[in-house]
Formats: sequence, structure tokens, C-alpha cells
Amino acid sequence: MPSFKGEFEHSVDSKGRVAFPAKLRKALSPQANEQFTILQGIEPCIYLYPNDEWEKVEEKLAQISSFSKRGRTVKRNFLRSAEDLSLDKQNRIPIPSHLKDYAGIDGTAIFIGNGEMIEIWSPEKLEEIDSNLSMDAYEEMFEQVMSGNNPEED
Repeated sequence: MPSFKGEFEHSVDSKGRVAFPAKLRKALSPQANEQFTILQGIEPCIYLYPNDEWEKVEEKLAQISSFSKRGRTVKRNFLRSAEDLSLDKQNRIPIPSHLKDYAGIDGTAIFIGNGEMIEIWSPEKLEEIDSNLSMDAYEEMFEQVMSGNNPEED
């Protein structure tokens, strides 16, 4: 199982391609075969799942009932922007224009390893999110999540 971690900033070229960070590439499992699913994040960022980890997400989605309004809505909104892609020969990924627009990514993209997946942010959106979180609030969240005592996980 890969464990993506770290933060990496790269330029986005005029065709929407961005170099995939070498340290993150080293963490890819051979089963991923340099294939990814890219989609709109819950926050104003992009999620990038290696193929083997995306299969686990699809297994969870398959357990959600399409017969309930909540199930249909979650699946529809989570999957509507998803696209499959792979690294090119220069180890770049093409970011689809609708995802770049959603995340506000223009000339620079920030990759953040998030365990089994990678988040891609615009520097401005990441700064905005970070500035809205006080150290005290982060400390409280961290304690709740890491202690397993988290009644209202967001």
C-alpha cells in the first residue's frame, strides 16, 4: 500500500500538464501501473488516486445504494468529474480544464501526499484553507481523529 506524503510545487504548462513529483512517483505501487483516476475534491482541490487505490474507492462506492436519494446524490456528485489518465513519457499528468477551473489552478500546482491518494491545490486556495484553520482548532481535530474519539468526523 502506498503512503503518499509531502508537499511539492510544480508549474503547469499551457496545455494543462504538470510534472508528477519524483518522490510521489517512487511511492506508487507497481499495481498502479502509472495509471490514475483524477476528480474534483470535496474541498476546492483535485483528488488523484493511483489505479490500485481507486479500485478500493470503487468497492466502497459499489456498497452505496443507488435506490436511496442520498446514495445517488453522493455517487453522482463524487463521480461526475472523474477521469482516468496516465503519466506521459516525461512523467507529466494532464489536468483536465474543468478540474483546473474548479480548483483555481493556473500556473502552479501544489501536490500534497495524503496517504493513499494525492491532493492537488492552487497555492491561493491552499493558503485560504490554511489561514482559516487556527492552531488550536487543528490541535483539537488532531486529538479527536488520532484518539479515535471523533463523533462528528468531517
